[in-house]
Amino acid sequence: MTKDQKNEVIELLKGKFSQYNNFYVADTESLSVEQVGKLRRACFDKKVEMKVAKNTLIKKALESLDGEKYAGVYDSLHKVTALMFSENPKEPALIISSFRKASNGEKPELKAAFINGDVYMGDNQLKALTQIKTKNELIGEVIGLLQSPAKRVLAALLHHHEQKAAAPTE
Repeated sequence: MTKDQKNEVIELLKGKFSQYNNFYVADTESLSVEQVGKLRRACFDKKVEMKVAKNTLIKKALESLDGEKYAGVYDSLHKVTALMFSENPKEPALIISSFRKASNGEKPELKAAFINGDVYMGDNQLKALTQIKTKNELIGEVIGLLQSPAKRVLAALLHHHEQKAAAPTE
């Protein structure tokens, strides 16, 4: 790879890291060409962008954007690295999980995930990541929680107010 090509890759990666709040670092080393193709299709179907790049270039891209913000990810940059970029924080985890179930394999292995500023290290985080709530799910839950107690609180306040009004004054 020439220096220009390397810089091109770095710039492309910087664009992706800037565009997405969530990305996964996966190890696809022992996957066959056919399996990698399947994984790419699965990503494409779910609007997840998959990029395979050299670790040194990935690290350079992250460092040039914000060395501290991404520091937790650097340890995961070894062997073959596939990056999965996603708007939805749990979609790559779901793809990896279902892919492994389908192939009865251990790969792709999750090396790290960067979700809205938090770093999740290691494959043992995969299950937790499949259960992450998306922003819309969280908003829905909060609205649900706000609606029910608010009604109860209002009812209690009105009831209390009525009792007070009815009580004889001294």
